[in-house]
Amino acid sequence: MHRYHVFDTAHGVAAIGWRGGAVTAFRLPDDSAAAPERALLRRLPGAEPGDPPAPVGEAIAMVRRYFAGERVDFAAVAIDLGAQSPFFAQVYAVVRALPWGERTTYGAVAKELGAGPEFARDVGQAMAANPVPLIVPCHRVLAAGGKVGGFSAPGGSVAKARMLALEGIVTEPPVAAQASFGF
Repeated sequence: MHRYHVFDTAHGVAAIGWRGGAVTAFRLPDDSAAAPERALLRRLPGAEPGDPPAPVGEAIAMVRRYFAGERVDFAAVAIDLGAQSPFFAQVYAVVRALPWGERTTYGAVAKELGAGPEFARDVGQAMAANPVPLIVPCHRVLAAGGKVGGFSAPGGSVAKARMLALEGIVTEPPVAAQASFGF
């Protein structure tokens, strides 16, 4: 059975889902509790609210510290991404290894996996489907030329640029906020 918890951060209200001690879903902060809870329940239908076990409680504390501006490494957070295509699983492994303050591009991730530049779009699709953003730091993957590119989390590309700024990564400001797709 999946459980979930909605919690406040310095950037709004986030939601986290788990089974056992492994995080299975995470929703980045939004202005209200309803939006991240609704998005999480779309990913984990039937999940019940609950008190997080110690490992998930630590992940929540880490998320709070991250959005308060503290350098945080999520590598030790246990995750269960469920069934993924082999390519997406490889993308998530590469991106999860990106440390605080570093960035890459969709094309560079494809190249690291031995795929051609035509797979950059597939890397972008994996990032858009990432069930645990921030823990698998998809915000650190940029478009060609270091442009922010899209971001399907609340606040769109503006939120992505803000997260990068928390890590000291300066980007060109996005032209306009991309609409959220309930990431």
